[in-house]
Amino acid sequence: MLDSKIYSLLKVYETGNYTRAANALSLTQPAVSQHIRALEAELGVHLFERINNELHVTNEGRVVVDYAQRMLSLYNMLLRDLNNEKKQITALTVGITHTAESNAIAETLARYVSTHEGVNIKMRTGTVENLYHMLSNFEIDFAVVEGKVNSPSFRYLLLDTDSLVLVVSPTHRLAGRSVVKINELKKEKLILRLPDSSTSKLFVSSLLSKNLSIDDFNVVLEVDNIATIKDLIRRDFGVSILPKSACMDELRKKKIVALPIEDLNMVREINFIYSKDFAHQDLLRDIMRDYNEMQGAAKSI
Repeated sequence: MLDSKIYSLLKVYETGNYTRAANALSLTQPAVSQHIRALEAELGVHLFERINNELHVTNEGRVVVDYAQRMLSLYNMLLRDLNNEKKQITALTVGITHTAESNAIAETLARYVSTHEGVNIKMRTGTVENLYHMLSNFEIDFAVVEGKVNSPSFRYLLLDTDSLVLVVSPTHRLAGRSVVKINELKKEKLILRLPDSSTSKLFVSSLLSKNLSIDDFNVVLEVDNIATIKDLIRRDFGVSILPKSACMDELRKKKIVALPIEDLNMVREINFIYSKDFAHQDLLRDIMRDYNEMQGAAKSI
């Protein structure tokens, strides 16, 4: 159903070479070249150009490739949904941030599929920006993200709210405090998420609101994995700024201590995000109900 020229375009873009693309597609090199020329004639643009004997996609070609990737993703979703319809299976791909991976939503999804026969969920992690890109390209069905953007292409369903807190080991000098002043953090070794994470961005923007810069603090380590950060904090290698939701298990077991920072308001929404054509909003509400029940049970412990 999908035009063979689309496959040739994407494979040439992927490999950067007509011959390698032809080999990967089990076609001849002239056939792949003809596909590209036919697309260029149909669209009235040049897709690739040679610079220093290397093949590069043009600006117009980049636009065409983006749409071709979406077309392929949509076609694969069509095949998946038709196959699932035959088997009476609901298969979904969910994008979650690294923060969401560490909190109750991952467990909620696992419990949901264990109690709903015929539901299959594949989880993919990434930054908020990556998840929006995957959703736009139909690579995922919905995502769980912190915050939201104003776009008519997406719909949101509020799952929860979360706040960033200072996380220290139980033996740290600040562990017995009820609140910590911002200036006190300047004396600490900070272990933070990577700068492109939504957690770090919220912390930095909160500092800016108080006319402070991240450069005013002693950031000794930046780590992508939240579990690694929590392990380093437990071993007293430093302190961190993390979402409280990602630390609930360690807090219940008293492995770490979470403290608010005076005058820093670092509260954010956790949302389901999906396209306006998404057909399983009832499933999202069921997952939300299970999530709220889990959260309620955790707070009662």
